[in-house]
Amino acid sequence: MGITENIDGKKVSVSGKVFTVSNLISFSRVFIAFPIMYIHYRNNLMYNTEIIVLLVYGVISDYLDGLVARKTNTISEVGKMIDPISDKLCAGALFIYTVWLGWVPTWFLIFFVVRDVLIILGSSFIKVKYGKVAMSTMSGKISVNIISAYWLSVFFLRNMESVHQFLLVLSVLIMTISFLDYFNRYRRIMKGAQFN
Repeated sequence: MGITENIDGKKVSVSGKVFTVSNLISFSRVFIAFPIMYIHYRNNLMYNTEIIVLLVYGVISDYLDGLVARKTNTISEVGKMIDPISDKLCAGALFIYTVWLGWVPTWFLIFFVVRDVLIILGSSFIKVKYGKVAMSTMSGKISVNIISAYWLSVFFLRNMESVHQFLLVLSVLIMTISFLDYFNRYRRIMKGAQFN
């Protein structure tokens, strides 16, 4: 007999809406990486107020999209896809840039990309099989924050190598834990667990 509990803890209403305020907030995050890279490169690898404003917007929008969706009861299947994909595209572009600068090791970028591709493939399989997208896990959300802290430390705290190393190790650890968490979640869904 399959698992019957809802692995998201409680049932939430999920719509098929595409054009919602929260989805537009999520989608807008994709467009901040390239201006950041361009301004930084043109400014002799120095950050300025414009870059800080774009990064602050990226961080705030990552929290705001989910908050708006919950408060306005507009959680959607599209939003459950756009939010993590926007995160991955933006973070991926910024990490490619810092790898290109020699500030982040290439192996970390490869690890990051392979992990995210595997998670996306699992999510896509769930979407095709069940017609809906599984929500992000808490460990996945924590992972995004730790990875962001690592990137920010490399970008803003250039001379603090010990901080970079600590956050690099912590990022790899939480990325591994969250990958295993996603794998376990997908396995439970395949065994019949309900999900939002």
